[in-house]
Amino acid sequence: MAPIGVFDSGVGGLSVLRHLRAQLPREQFVYLADQGHVPYGSRSAAEIIQFSQGITQFFLQLKAKAMVIACNTASAAALSLLREQFDLPFVGMEPAVKPAAQQTQSGKVGILATGGTFASDRYARLTNKYAQGISVWEDPCVGLVPEIEAGRLDSPAVHHILQQALAPMLAAGVDTIVLGCTHYPFVLPVVEGIVGTAVSTIIDPAPAVARQTGVVLRQNGLLADSSQTGSVRFLTTGPAEPYARQIEQLLGLPEVGVETAVWIGYP
Repeated sequence: MAPIGVFDSGVGGLSVLRHLRAQLPREQFVYLADQGHVPYGSRSAAEIIQFSQGITQFFLQLKAKAMVIACNTASAAALSLLREQFDLPFVGMEPAVKPAAQQTQSGKVGILATGGTFASDRYARLTNKYAQGISVWEDPCVGLVPEIEAGRLDSPAVHHILQQALAPMLAAGVDTIVLGCTHYPFVLPVVEGIVGTAVSTIIDPAPAVARQTGVVLRQNGLLADSSQTGSVRFLTTGPAEPYARQIEQLLGLPEVGVETAVWIGYP
């Protein structure tokens, strides 16, 4: 059975994978963590496009039937170009500007994402289209992704970064927060502890992405049939052993086999 390729700069996309597996339990997934180049948020758009093209070619070698870019930064930088270059169904992440604008009661929305996402044309188009009349506060949460990659989900540094990001939003009366990076759902308890009851809605786009993946598979006649059994294959461009521990910590899957991904032409 042809797999679905899923990738992120690191472990953040595991927050998407868990929803994909729940939504599509009969599918086979290959999850690639590009930990050799994490974090993407501080990379140039040209670098991210190059990485994304290499990863797509790698998944095509594995006969992938579809791809999920489980990374907001890579989706913002490369999704449109990948759709033009490759004959493959793609599903990407959106920073959930539209649902945030629809759900806010105060007209004030806070978005936690990466600098790469905020600097992208894709993000600018979304905010221009859906956030008219809405006040948007943005914070790139510099340093948060490396903390999460290191498994430090409740560290003093995580609390400090999020406190610094959220305090101005709370002072402004923001009532809706968007987790605009797939790493950030793993520190949701810290976010909730800081915002308390002041924020009524915290949006994680991952469930919507999992549902959209099902729609895309159905539209293209690619859904696994009822006789098939789901599975996940884990790969990384970084060290395999620490990655296996991260998978156990974040997904609760013990003793997972992890492979190191190598392919020709990858920088």
